[in-house]
Amino acid sequence: MFIVIGIMFGGIAVGYVLRKVEILQKVGKPISLTIYLLLFLLGITVGSNPDIMNNLTTLGWQAFLLAAAGTLGSVVVAGLVYRYFFKERRAE
Repeated sequence: MFIVIGIMFGGIAVGYVLRKVEILQKVGKPISLTIYLLLFLLGITVGSNPDIMNNLTTLGWQAFLLAAAGTLGSVVVAGLVYRYFFKERRAE
């Protein structure tokens, strides 16, 4: 897990250094398509795994709760970050 996070932060650093390179400005759509393909392939892998499919009712609720909690936490933190760092403050 730390390797994945390290690679992500390494990519952020390289992206920051190379942010003015023109070709990097045009990779948004190919990256989105690649992510969609990876999610589709993940779905195929999950659907073809008999252990997961046989325990879907139990795993489904746990996965739903984890996903809902993660989404709710992300929305709350994003709202706080927007409110305190990006929203213009009115002069009072």
